[in-house]
Amino acid sequence: MKNIAIFASGTGSNARKIVEHFRKNETIKVALIISNKATAKVLDMAKDNNITTLIINRTDFYKSTSLLEDLKKRQIDFIALAGFLWLIPAYLVKAFPNKMINIHPALLPKYGGKGMYGHHVHEAVFKNKESESGITLHYVNEHYDEGHIIFQAACPIASTDTPIDIARNVLALEHYYFPRILMSLLNNE
Repeated sequence: MKNIAIFASGTGSNARKIVEHFRKNETIKVALIISNKATAKVLDMAKDNNITTLIINRTDFYKSTSLLEDLKKRQIDFIALAGFLWLIPAYLVKAFPNKMINIHPALLPKYGGKGMYGHHVHEAVFKNKESESGITLHYVNEHYDEGHIIFQAACPIASTDTPIDIARNVLALEHYYFPRILMSLLNNE
């Protein structure tokens, strides 16, 4: 059995899609959901699906390796970042080489880096009158959105699209591809 931990900071719609995708899988399981916000809706979703949760604080995350010890104790094999907004510290990156991925709501290398998440990305894409946007799945390193790109998918942007339309179309790509690419990576290990 391969155990996945999902790190998320918000509502967890991508986490939900991953949980649904692996619900009946006999070799891959979402074993843990970690959040840096005690009020994050993703924790409710985890509870509804009988998935163990862990709330982390900034000091422990960056100043100790207690999280790594928790991940080892729970036999976590792979980490998926699904809307997790903190930069991953080096000790975690080193402990999970090519076993930690992030999804970004743009076609990297454009619109990546610190502060480029959620509506900030879609508003920047809109402001620059891009003809397409999309998603990027990439391995995590010690820098925001700079890890090796695994997969990208694009969607066109109509001249009448607003940032909200762009966000909706990009989210549809995220929900479709994230669990499938994750499964492909885990099956090919």
